[in-house]
Amino acid sequence: MAEISAKDVMKLRNQTGLAMMACKKALIEAEGDFEKAEEILRKAMKGKMDARTDRAAGEGAIAVAIDPARGAAIVELKAETDFSAKNEKFREGAQKIAEMALDIDGEGAIEPTEAMQAIVDDLRASTGENISIGRIKKIPARDGHVFGSYVHHDHKTGVVIEVSGDADQDTLRKVCMHITAAVPRPMGVTPDDIPAEAVEKERKFRIEQAMESGKPQEIAEKIVEGGMRKFFSEVALLEQEFVMDPSQKVKDVLKGSTVHGFTRWSVGEDA
Repeated sequence: MAEISAKDVMKLRNQTGLAMMACKKALIEAEGDFEKAEEILRKAMKGKMDARTDRAAGEGAIAVAIDPARGAAIVELKAETDFSAKNEKFREGAQKIAEMALDIDGEGAIEPTEAMQAIVDDLRASTGENISIGRIKKIPARDGHVFGSYVHHDHKTGVVIEVSGDADQDTLRKVCMHITAAVPRPMGVTPDDIPAEAVEKERKFRIEQAMESGKPQEIAEKIVEGGMRKFFSEVALLEQEFVMDPSQKVKDVLKGSTVHGFTRWSVGEDA
């Protein structure tokens, strides 16, 4: 039987984050082979963690990866506690998954691969929590298009923007920061991009307000249309006042560029 030293056990513990006794037992079973010991631990812990997948995973982190040749990807990795979500290994795992997503063909929602799930399994084993991939989105590279991004310092919110034109990376980062911070949140690039359901809901609300005021129909209609213009200026990205300089609109900051889309994700919220 291979001699297992305390140094070997500590090395495996540092690699896996698991208890010393579990690491020692795995090394003994693997006869000192570190790769085999890691696989033994992975299988053992996966069985235990599979029984915990019903536990709520309400915390997590957002990660973004960009490559001019492959496109952009944004990932939400979920955990049970903020303690695990703040862990550097957890955030590194989210980033690795985002980078893996760049290699997947297609556009939009992406299903996790086995390699991505292996990262999740390792994190579940080391944290003892129900770690899971909440969602993955891939935006492919397109001729003449560039991407900008921003992930907030707490890793709870991330933004990717796709543009063509003159905007540099510093400007794109600032616009992504605007998308993170803007109140209300932008719902589309232009008024035409605002979801029809949201437009209808807002119009109905303003019609009811106008009717309750007792104004003549002609005046009420003008009030509604004026209110809708204000609504579009508040929720269409290009029409919003720029957070860092309210004297400008976002479209002024991005003059010379065309915005083709953006994605803003926050942990635990719908896209």
